[in-house]
Amino acid sequence: SGAPQRTAEECVADALSAGYRFLECAEFYGNESEVGKAIAKSGVPREELFVCSKVWTTTIEKGPEAVKERLEQTLKDLGTDYVDLYLIHWPVPGKHVEAYKALEELVKEGKVRGIGLSNYAKEDYEELVDSGITILPDVNQIEINPFLYRKNTLQFFKEQGVVLQSYRSLRDGKAFYNPTIVKIAESKGKTAAQILGRWCVQKGFVYVPKSVKKERMIENAKVFDFELTDGEMEELDSLTDEGAIETFLGLYRKCVNRDTSKDGTMEGVKMDITAD
Repeated sequence: SGAPQRTAEECVADALSAGYRFLECAEFYGNESEVGKAIAKSGVPREELFVCSKVWTTTIEKGPEAVKERLEQTLKDLGTDYVDLYLIHWPVPGKHVEAYKALEELVKEGKVRGIGLSNYAKEDYEELVDSGITILPDVNQIEINPFLYRKNTLQFFKEQGVVLQSYRSLRDGKAFYNPTIVKIAESKGKTAAQILGRWCVQKGFVYVPKSVKKERMIENAKVFDFELTDGEMEELDSLTDEGAIETFLGLYRKCVNRDTSKDGTMEGVKMDITAD
């Protein structure tokens, strides 16, 4: 589209004025200082906000000290003395456990309130827990939507007491014209985005919508004034096919080493994770 790209600062300012209080940034997104500027200008008290950030593979590979230094930079960029949640962005083979242990130290130092994971498979989690960590992860942030609904994985984390947080809840808008979504949206008098969001909330996952348009931010949040029937939920549950699982596996294998010295290789990559 020909529209100028909006800065993270502008988007966050809109989100805060629309009532959002959970803000997510990451080393990889390069948006921490922009988010910090928006927070400062908003006048919203820090204690009302829930700020999450993630440490990237490059830093994870460098080791625990690099992880701690990165968090210091994150705090500086955000203009705060703590983050509410800090996540390991990908389970970098041979490196993620040590990185997580650095996060545990940051909790003890009071610089991080909660710690967790992103893109962890069941097997990555088991490796982490077996290594003798002292603080169990609060969350695992993974792609969750009706088109990538990995029941066994989700059930496993739920049983472990790990909160599941969705990204790509709205499939980056790619599913808005799916006939099943459109049909349910029309019958409910809602938008496709609201159906996807409601499905996520009704399943008990933390729903993280992403938008750069204020009117969409407002629309995306309106998922608490209606319910989907059991039949509708089942219809949505059935939208995940084998192809989606295969695509996910390919992405996982590529990304755990992404931007590290092992980029482009399968070195250390777990080839037989629980995919569904």
